[in-house]
Amino acid sequence: MTWTVAAEPFDSPDASALRRDYYDEVASRYWQRPATAEEIDDGLDGDGADLLEPPTGQFVVGRYGSKAAGCAGLVLTESAGPGTAELTRVYVRPAFRGTGGGGLLLAAVEEEARAYGVRLLRLDTRNDLVEARGLYTKHGYREVPAFHRRNQYAQHWFAKEL
Repeated sequence: MTWTVAAEPFDSPDASALRRDYYDEVASRYWQRPATAEEIDDGLDGDGADLLEPPTGQFVVGRYGSKAAGCAGLVLTESAGPGTAELTRVYVRPAFRGTGGGGLLLAAVEEEARAYGVRLLRLDTRNDLVEARGLYTKHGYREVPAFHRRNQYAQHWFAKEL
């Protein structure tokens, strides 16, 4: 089996299911219990996913064989300065972890970012998302001082020059 990664509307059936699985995992880890369907719905309501489409960003879906297995998003953040964007919603379903998809998702978002003229890609994450922090470090992201405080859950900030 091999991975393919391509841009896809954030609200396509596969992208929506992946975004839901992403939120389920991060919320369940945070609360240290399974998130309820209502909590997941509340978290996805007004989550800014509409920014994950041109001209404000892009969303990519990774498939392992024919199965939707992961996703990642790009949001242009001109308010942070020209040439800056944020990486968001990076997720690989547990059954597909360890198969190289995470790095391919990052590469696809970086390629999309370069097409928009982005020179600095940044993100925030939490302490408990250990695998994500390892993935970012492995692929050239460095930990940096906090660049915003709008995400109350952020505990680590990373950036990569493209």
